[in-house]
Amino acid sequence: MQLPGVFTAQKKDGSVYFRASVTYRSKHISLGSFSSARTAHQAYREALHILNDKTVTFLSYHSDLSLPFGKWVSLMNFRDNGLYIANPIYIRIRYFEYYLTQDTVLKFDLDDLFYYSSHKIMKRGGRLFISDYGMQTGIGARYGIKNYAVEGRDFRFVNGDDLDFRYENLEIINCFHGVSRVTKAGKPYYKAKIHINGDYIIGYYETDIQAAIAYNKAIDLLKKAGSTRQYVPNYMENVSPSLYADLYDKIPVSPRILSYRPESAALPDDNAPTAFPS
Repeated sequence: MQLPGVFTAQKKDGSVYFRASVTYRSKHISLGSFSSARTAHQAYREALHILNDKTVTFLSYHSDLSLPFGKWVSLMNFRDNGLYIANPIYIRIRYFEYYLTQDTVLKFDLDDLFYYSSHKIMKRGGRLFISDYGMQTGIGARYGIKNYAVEGRDFRFVNGDDLDFRYENLEIINCFHGVSRVTKAGKPYYKAKIHINGDYIIGYYETDIQAAIAYNKAIDLLKKAGSTRQYVPNYMENVSPSLYADLYDKIPVSPRILSYRPESAALPDDNAPTAFPS
């Protein structure tokens, strides 16, 4: 006798497994695949309990249950907000939560709901990323945070919560390759550096735009000198071509970059003279 909510299926090798599903508000929801009919039926009963009892919360979940936690979140959101989303998302009044686990909850603005409804977030080695067109992309890229970015130097979470990706909580300090903000003699500057056989300091500049253009100029000089290393230049979205060309011509770079030759490259000396704004 077939248990309610359970369906028998067969793999390509002929082995049998069991699928569970539930229908709620005229929507048919798959609950997953299970090794036994009993486990599948238990998942079905758990789903009905969630959907029909508003006292069930995230804290009601425990590891002995048959339903995975992600499905628990999806069902609660459907029950409370009338929107079924396969990813573990729960919608609040002005934002939504994305549950990686019971204890790891990301926050996003509602503007990002459509995107994360169709892009699964994964975590590996402390890095949060999504798979998009077969490529793994850090979720910070969506907010102008480069893969190389360091929290506190290139960006910061305003409220100190590094799981809160709402736009008001993200402050981008630096969005350019090879550029970092530093203080010299009590005055803020932007340092441009480039990695060759170590870090070569290109120079110190008054603005991040100047430092970013200096980085691009260093790339061009290194290529002319015979370097085969692949560098990603900075894209200057808000700088007109004429202003870019003018700054490019005037911006000084370290003599060590000007005299660089691949066959004689030595490890850099951070105390060597570098271009510095007067």
